[in-house]
Amino acid sequence: MNSFIKIFAVLITVLLLYIYPISTAMNQQDDISELVALRATTAFVDAVRDKGGITPTMYNDFVSALEATGNTFDVRMEHDSKKVVPIYDDPTRPETFKDSYEIQYDAFINAQILPVLFPSNQLAKDDPSRRYKMRAGDSFAVVVRNTNRTVGTLFFDFLNNANSPNEKIVIPYGGAVRNEMD
Repeated sequence: MNSFIKIFAVLITVLLLYIYPISTAMNQQDDISELVALRATTAFVDAVRDKGGITPTMYNDFVSALEATGNTFDVRMEHDSKKVVPIYDDPTRPETFKDSYEIQYDAFINAQILPVLFPSNQLAKDDPSRRYKMRAGDSFAVVVRNTNRTVGTLFFDFLNNANSPNEKIVIPYGGAVRNEMD
C-alpha cells in the first residue's frame, strides 16, 4: 500500500512539474497566434473599408502577417454590393417607369476577387487594373480559419487520446465600405 502511494505521488509530481506547464505554454502560444491573426484581420479589413478597395500589396501583407503565426489559414473574403434599380413595365421605354425601385444584391467572393488582384498576365503590382474596387456603402467581410492542427491542440489530443477538430482559430470581421478607391 505504501509503494502505491509513492508511485501516485511521483505521477502527480511529474504532472504538476512538467506536463501542466508545457500544456499551458502551448495553449498560450495558440492564444498569441489568435491575437496576431485577429490584429492582422482587423487591420486588413479596416484598411479595405477605408480605402474602398484591395491592392495586391495589401492582400500579400495580410497573408504574410497570418503566416508569421506558424499556422496555415483559409481566408474567405466577401464583398456585397447593393444596387437600387428602377422598375419598368418595358425596360426599352423610359415612360413605363412604375414609380418604384427594386434593391438587388451582388455578392463577390475569393473566386471573383483574387483574379483581379493576381491576373494571369505579368502586370506590375501597382498597375491600376490590379485593384479590386468597391463603392461606399458596400459591405466587405473576411473569415479567417486555421487549417492546421495547432501545437496546443496536438498536445491536448496527445494527453487525452482524442482527436479534436483542426479549427481552433476562427475570426469573422467586416463592415461597410466608407470610401471609394481612385
